[in-house]
Amino acid sequence: MTGAQHDTSAKRRAVSGHTPLTPHHYVRRSDRQVVTERLLGDYTINFLYSPVRERARWLFKALTSRQVSKLLGLLCFDLPLARRLVGQQRFLNACGVDLGEAVDAETLDTPRKIFERRIRYWDRRPMPDEPDAVVAPADARVLVGSLRADSQLFIKDKFFAVEELFGRNKRQWLDRFGDGEWAIFRLTPDQYHYNHTPAAGVVVDFYEISGRYHACNPSAVVQVVTPFSKNRRVVTVIDTDVAGGTGVGLVAMIEVVALMIGDVVQCYSAERYADPQPLRVGMFLARGAPKSRYRPGSSTDVLIFQKGRIRFAADLVANQLRAEVPSRFSLGFAQPLVETDVKVRSLIARRTEATGP
Repeated sequence: MTGAQHDTSAKRRAVSGHTPLTPHHYVRRSDRQVVTERLLGDYTINFLYSPVRERARWLFKALTSRQVSKLLGLLCFDLPLARRLVGQQRFLNACGVDLGEAVDAETLDTPRKIFERRIRYWDRRPMPDEPDAVVAPADARVLVGSLRADSQLFIKDKFFAVEELFGRNKRQWLDRFGDGEWAIFRLTPDQYHYNHTPAAGVVVDFYEISGRYHACNPSAVVQVVTPFSKNRRVVTVIDTDVAGGTGVGLVAMIEVVALMIGDVVQCYSAERYADPQPLRVGMFLARGAPKSRYRPGSSTDVLIFQKGRIRFAADLVANQLRAEVPSRFSLGFAQPLVETDVKVRSLIARRTEATGP
């Protein structure tokens, strides 16, 4: 490309609201390799969350509404036209989906079915045997942090505001979780979209909060203040200090919808995917069991723990602080903030020695 051509393309990006996009990297936990993430629809998301939204707020509000999100999901994942345009094999190759681990691979003949696929997690996603282990709720890229200002992992409110995240009328949970630890799991479109329970215990509260449908792309998260407490979300509070529980106190699991995510289907099953049940207060949840399913697209799980009840896995903390790894989150927060790619049911934290049921 000549210098003149380069200048012209740069001007077009500036006029359209695009800015040159910084590559986003994460650490692959299995081998500690740094990987460049291929963000689907990156320039579209960048345009939507650029200063353009300030000049056309009505359009931005419409595009992040439930109605438009559902329509986009329909066009991309359900209509026969969408399937023809994408091309089944090309779609699979682009997303890097491994159908070898799917339960019913031969039936996955539409993009929606691929995104909502079930896998042989009992074979492909081993879980630690130790009873004090807290496990990842999803195949995702994770960041961990603390709500305490004196913690190494303290990050000022940006991903979420605690009062909004739980709902301002949920004073009992704001008081119980106010100084605790948190973990954010960002699911990408190619990943397995079932959520599993991070710890064993009894459901003591379960409710839904309405909201927007902001994208979970790192650029969008950096641009929008506290996006996870603005999006529609489902809150489940689990008491793990019970017989058969993991013994890490109360754990809040918050499932956050995103662009093209129309719903979170609660379908808990104690044994593989057999006999799925809607969640209810008083239900005992086994650690690592399927709890819910996202509709297609990207989405986010947020876990909140009580102060001092868990300690995060050392590799997650070390990876997050790797200053040499380029991350859009690091740019947005002016400090190293690097995600680690984890598998559902893998270790993310352990119970602290001083606590337990």
